[in-house]
Amino acid sequence: MNLEICTNYIVNPDTGLINSAVQVPSPNQDARPQGVKPELILIHGISLPPGEFGGAAVKSLFTNSLDWTTHPYYTQIKDLLVSAHLFIPRQGQVVQFVPLDRRAWHAGKSSFQGRESCNDFSIGIELEGTDEVPYTDEQYTRLILIVDAIFDAYPEMSIRKIAGHCDVSPRRKTDPGPAFDWLRMYDELKTRVEAPKNK
Repeated sequence: MNLEICTNYIVNPDTGLINSAVQVPSPNQDARPQGVKPELILIHGISLPPGEFGGAAVKSLFTNSLDWTTHPYYTQIKDLLVSAHLFIPRQGQVVQFVPLDRRAWHAGKSSFQGRESCNDFSIGIELEGTDEVPYTDEQYTRLILIVDAIFDAYPEMSIRKIAGHCDVSPRRKTDPGPAFDWLRMYDELKTRVEAPKNK
């Protein structure tokens, strides 16, 4: 399926799945606490091996199938059980590993506005990249469309409830790093959100 033609993502409220996203279920997920809905979007940056793009290592990591012997760095993350709800590679495709209504394991020890354990109430979006390399136009385009769809599905969400991994785990994490253009995302998202919706 060519996902590049998709310009209107929709979240299925019954399943937490996004239309036109490639579905790659991760075993690294569980139920959110009772009564808790997504209220925060966390932006991450990831590349495996570090600084290398385009391979299948991120997908393998999130599905517990990474071959630890293929790169020296992987010994540092051996047996790590992690996932994200969504992954956007450099070319802009959207891959979904965990339904949005379930808890993905992406934030670790974290706090947002005094509230601990961000995994409980957040949606994790991983962008393929590093702290120093600019993210691609295709990634920003897909990110804006996805976030807009999430806003439609979860009224509790707003532009003020988007943060970086670095913001909720400042002593441990730096991603998505200085390379991520927050002003661009906010400006493009504001334009998208305020535009009339096609019913």
